[in-house]
Amino acid sequence: MGEGSRGLRPETHALDALIQATIERAQQDSGNANADTMLFVGNWHQSFPALVVQDPVLEPVDKLVWMVILLQARETGGNTAFPSYEYLARKTNVSSTSTISRAIAILRVTRWLTLCARLREASGRFRGNVYTLHDEPLPLADALHLDPDYMNFLRQSLTHHHARVCLVAKGVLDTIDEDIHDGIDICAQAHPIERRMQAVEAIQQGSPRRYFAFSAKVMTRLRNVVVEDGADHRDQNSKLDKTHVQVSAPQILDPQNSKPGSCSSSYINKTTTTKTTKEKKIIMGTDGNPSLIYPKRLSENQRALADRYLNTVPADERQSILDELDGRLRSEQKGMSPVYDEMRFLHFLCRAANKGEFVPNLGIKVRDERIEREKARLRYLKQQEDSLAEAKRREENRSHESGQQRLAEIRKSLHMPARVQSDDESG
Repeated sequence: MGEGSRGLRPETHALDALIQATIERAQQDSGNANADTMLFVGNWHQSFPALVVQDPVLEPVDKLVWMVILLQARETGGNTAFPSYEYLARKTNVSSTSTISRAIAILRVTRWLTLCARLREASGRFRGNVYTLHDEPLPLADALHLDPDYMNFLRQSLTHHHARVCLVAKGVLDTIDEDIHDGIDICAQAHPIERRMQAVEAIQQGSPRRYFAFSAKVMTRLRNVVVEDGADHRDQNSKLDKTHVQVSAPQILDPQNSKPGSCSSSYINKTTTTKTTKEKKIIMGTDGNPSLIYPKRLSENQRALADRYLNTVPADERQSILDELDGRLRSEQKGMSPVYDEMRFLHFLCRAANKGEFVPNLGIKVRDERIEREKARLRYLKQQEDSLAEAKRREENRSHESGQQRLAEIRKSLHMPARVQSDDESG
C-alpha cells in the first residue's frame, strides 16, 4: 500500500485485498475467454426468490409489483393491508395504475398471487379482497382450492383489455387442455423439488421447457410473441385499500390465481402475433354446457374443469359420465370409501370412455331419478297450465254473464224488450 493509504478505513483495506485476490484469480483462469468479474460491496439486504426474478413469463413491472407487495407484508409481519394501486405505482415508479392492474392480473393468472376471498359487510357492501402472495407459483389443485373463482377469472381474462393478459391466460388454459388431451391428471400433486427443477431447466436451457403453469409448447409461443404498440386502453379495475395480504412460507416437502392490468410505464393496448406451427388440434373447454346436469358437490372451478375433461369424450356420453360421478359421490352415504379427488375420478371415467371401456353402473340410478324428476316436473307444469286455462275460462264465463246481466238491466231501464238468447248462446 502507498503512503497515502494510512487514513483509509479498515473496510477499504479489506476490500482492496479482496480486489487484488480477485485479479490474481482471474489472471490464473486463462481458460475462460470472458474475464469480466464482479464484486458486491456493501451489506446484504432484503432477499427475494430467484424464481420471481428469473421468471420467463413475468415482465419487469410484474416482478417489481410482486416485490413491493412482499416488502409491504414483511414490514408488518406477513398479515397486512394490501397496498393500494397508487402506492404500488409510486413504489415501482410506474405512472399508470392501469399498469399495476395489469401486473396484478398477470400475477394471479400465473398463480404467484391468489385472490382467496372477497369481504362484504352484513349489508352486502363490498369491503375488499383477501390476497395471498406465494414464493413460487401454486400448483393448479391448490389454486382451485384457495381461489374459488380462478377458472372463471381465466376465462374472463381471455377478453381482457390488455393483450398480454389475454395471451398469458390463454397459455394457462391451453396447457390445461394439452395435459387433459395427453391423459395427464392435472390435479395430481407433483413433488415440489421436481416442479422447481423443471422451472430451473426452463430458465437455464435454451430450448423451451415446461414452466409451472405453462407447457413447453405454450412457452415457445410466449417467447415468439411480437408485441407492437397500440392505442391506449382504460383501466377497468377498482382501486381498493381495505384489502389484506398473507405471505405463504416456503414449503419444501408439502407442495401446494381482483382485477387485472406490461412492462411499460404507460398502459397501452398491444397487438400480438405468433409464429404458426403444426400442432395437434385440441378442443378448447367451454364456459359450461347448460344441457348437462352436474353433481351438486362440484364447485364452480370443478365444473369448469369438468367441461374441459368432457370435451375429450363423445357428446352422447358426457351426461352418463357425470351421472356415474354423481352416483359414486352419493354412494359414500351408503358406506363406500370417500372420493377425495372428484376430478381424478372424472379423469378416470373419461379415459375409460375414450378406450371404449366405460359402462354405466352407479350412474344408472342417477339417470333414472333425473328422468323421473323431469317427468314429474312436466306433469306439474301441465297441471299448472291446465289450472290456468280453467281459471281463465271461468273468468271469461263470469265476465260474459256479468255483461249479459248489465245489458239486461240497461234494456229494462229503457223499457226495451228483453233480448232472446239464441241456441248457441244458451248452450
